[in-house]
Amino acid sequence: MTTETAWRKQPVAVLVSGGLDSAILVGELAQSSPRVHPVYVHFGLVWELAEEQRLRKFLAALAAPNVAPLKVFHSPLDAVYGRHWSTTGRDTPGYDTADEAVFLPGRNLLLCTQAGVWCHLQQIPVLALGILAGNPFPDSTAEYFRDLAGVINTAVGSQLQIVCPYQQLNKVQVLRRGGGFPLAETMSCMHPEQDLHCGRCNKCAERQRAFRAAEIPDPTRYATDPTP
Repeated sequence: MTTETAWRKQPVAVLVSGGLDSAILVGELAQSSPRVHPVYVHFGLVWELAEEQRLRKFLAALAAPNVAPLKVFHSPLDAVYGRHWSTTGRDTPGYDTADEAVFLPGRNLLLCTQAGVWCHLQQIPVLALGILAGNPFPDSTAEYFRDLAGVINTAVGSQLQIVCPYQQLNKVQVLRRGGGFPLAETMSCMHPEQDLHCGRCNKCAERQRAFRAAEIPDPTRYATDPTP
């Protein structure tokens, strides 16, 4: 067993949003890790309540006995972000916007530091994220996560490993790995309308394109009919 795959046999925490990538990662790791700890962080963003509710439905439907109850942290960003589209719901990046439009500065930093300290205290040796290939953001590179793990380990005297097992895969490839999981219970929307995907934002567009490209029927319920 190589060092690249050995971590899969250890307890692992997964930073999970309830979207396709991180949800599929939880499902896959549940097939190899003795204990999977899903972690969700609330920043005070407009989609989070609907996202967490859907995530809980996904985990219940997954029904994997080695997946621990969802751990939820709160780290409000409204004082930092101010009247940002992510905290107000206004001017949400639309269907045809570039991926760069949805960048949330510092999000991965804050996700990993809080979860990393918790992993240290709980003696969980691995923290996993569902980062994909082609992610354009500066806090999503392999070098970034390597350096961040070093900072966390120096701060708390730990040996935490941060892994991104999908970093060489695109969304279609990941989606095809999740065929046996309850993907209807995932949420990839920045402006959900009650329990529905809005069908108009950047993330809804990304979701729809991925299902079409993967040639998998989209089980998602949208408030607005998907663009053909």
